[in-house]
Amino acid sequence: MMFIFNGCIFLAGAAILGVGVWVKVDSSSMLDLLGSLEGAPPQLAQLANVSYLLMAAGAVLLVIGFLGCCGAIKESKCMLLTFFIIVLIIFLAEVAGAVVMLVFQPLVLCTLDEHEVEVIKSIEKDYGESQSLTSLWNATMEELKCCGYRNYTNFDDSPFHKEHGGIYPDPCCNTTITDTIGVCSDTAARLSMIDGCFNKLLQLIKDNALIIAGVALGISALEVQKTHYHLHKGLFKLLSHTVYTAV
Repeated sequence: MMFIFNGCIFLAGAAILGVGVWVKVDSSSMLDLLGSLEGAPPQLAQLANVSYLLMAAGAVLLVIGFLGCCGAIKESKCMLLTFFIIVLIIFLAEVAGAVVMLVFQPLVLCTLDEHEVEVIKSIEKDYGESQSLTSLWNATMEELKCCGYRNYTNFDDSPFHKEHGGIYPDPCCNTTITDTIGVCSDTAARLSMIDGCFNKLLQLIKDNALIIAGVALGISALEVQKTHYHLHKGLFKLLSHTVYTAV
């Protein structure tokens, strides 16, 4: 059972490591997209460095899986102890991450609110003119089912709105209304009452913060419990074998 469990960890580590390498290779386009947001915080560009985190996590999981598998097969005391120590470190990191998620949630929400003016200015200046920013906003609105930062009026002075004669992006209107009116006009957008992306993101963070923290703590407890069981079992076998050999 321990061999299968750690084999899955090893394969998961290989997959995460591969994703990290892929993100790193393809990070140039991501940086271009993030750099197009005028007035955005400089830390936003650091999101592209998530590839390093993925590669590190993948490498750690590979080592854990290897030590666990070899320790289970060879019944190596050294490998089992190393395995336990690494999982204990991960447990502490996950607990810390869960606490940070709960404590710094208000800070994240405050940061999003502070950059409202800069984000709206970037929409008014570049939406419909900058392909990267337009694509970014379109993808965000489609994914979150939202419109603008606060609402559809954020697009009033944008190049897209002016060029298309007062028309708003499609995500700002309900399809049933646009099918009747024909276009996503001011009337259609007002009647659709699509929430702004800030409100959607705000709700998403509030809804998932406790869930993410709870899952992290639950997984951490499961890891330590399972590792303690296997370590105790492995050491008991080693001790029994040593006593039997001595006798």
